[in-house]
Amino acid sequence: MATAAVITVHAEMVASVFSVAVVAGDSIATGSTLVILESMKMEIPVLAETPGTVVEVLVSVGDVVQEGDALVSLAP
Repeated sequence: MATAAVITVHAEMVASVFSVAVVAGDSIATGSTLVILESMKMEIPVLAETPGTVVEVLVSVGDVVQEGDALVSLAP
């Protein structure tokens, strides 16, 4: 039996991690907030594009991420 591939959610911009809304093991729906990034005093939510389960949170509050950095891993 094949297992589904893990989906990695990436940062779309350079920003600071303002908050992390999920932990490993959480079940999430499409549109769920995973992480909130802060850039230029604006809070930008990073939303799940598919439902699934959080496998790993790869960032912490206060981290500075670059465009393309991995934020969260999800299993469909």
